[in-house]
Amino acid sequence: MIKVAVDAVGGDHYPQNPVQGAIQAISEDKSLAVILVGPEQMIKDELIKQEYVGDRISVFHAPDIISMDDSPAAAVKGKPQSSIPVGLTLHAKKHCDAFVSAGNTGALLAASAFILGRLDGVLRPTISSVFPTVDGFRLMVDVGANLDAKPEMLYQFALMAEVYAHYVMGIETPRIGLLNVGEEEEKGTENIKKAYDLLRAHPRFVGNVEGRDILAGAADVFVCDGLTGNILLKFGESFPEALSILVKKSIVRHQMAPEQAQMVGMILKEALAQFDYESVGGVPFLGVNGVSLVGHGGSSPLAIKNMIHSAVKMHTSGVNDKIIAYLNNK
Repeated sequence: MIKVAVDAVGGDHYPQNPVQGAIQAISEDKSLAVILVGPEQMIKDELIKQEYVGDRISVFHAPDIISMDDSPAAAVKGKPQSSIPVGLTLHAKKHCDAFVSAGNTGALLAASAFILGRLDGVLRPTISSVFPTVDGFRLMVDVGANLDAKPEMLYQFALMAEVYAHYVMGIETPRIGLLNVGEEEEKGTENIKKAYDLLRAHPRFVGNVEGRDILAGAADVFVCDGLTGNILLKFGESFPEALSILVKKSIVRHQMAPEQAQMVGMILKEALAQFDYESVGGVPFLGVNGVSLVGHGGSSPLAIKNMIHSAVKMHTSGVNDKIIAYLNNK
């Protein structure tokens, strides 16, 4: 039986969404058990409300709650009995196979690095994120953990993300692109130029790629420092809503008939489905000695469920062992 610990008080809609997502996950995977971590009575009351009856969901008491506004360092040090450090400690002690949370990203990253530690040979753990392209979801790394990444770190980010893209996302031969201000190898900062030199010999390195190449799917793994990646990630999150507003304004301006407007709406909804984070659920911290995934603060039960499934897949595919072996062979 695979066990995944779930932060029951993470995100904007706790404990309802984490609890409901956990119930959905175990209903789809008979080999899965979930440990809900958080204030015990609150979680048990929600399980009763959700009319859950069974023995594959247990509760582990963690009385404190880390809010989305808490600073990462203060949250981890000041609230040791909160769901994030308690859940990660359960994982570190092998009481479960993974930990997932839709809570405070900074706190989860700091606690994951401190409690789980780094994989052998990893310079710095990183956070990756899926990004929509015309070919489906692809991976971007780093998206906020390391704002100023050294060339050797960017190189390792690329290799770790390549392993994840292959074994968890199912991309057969992931292509690696280095985000830059131009395709020419002499362009960019000194760190990017040196990272290019390190990646040059990689058989699936496609070279420098520009911002316009992301949605076009010019690579499967887009590598950048955390400052660039986080800006792009937040921009991507704003795109669906902005596009919907612009299309609605155009419908009004052209005075489209209701049936025409409805058709445009259906097409728009289908096209924007590529941007729906719920189908992925969560993204991993790569390079930590365990399986730790974070989801969007507004995660629905569907997103929580899919994040749990992603954690299971990451565990069963042995991604961390493959990362260690891959780094040691490079």
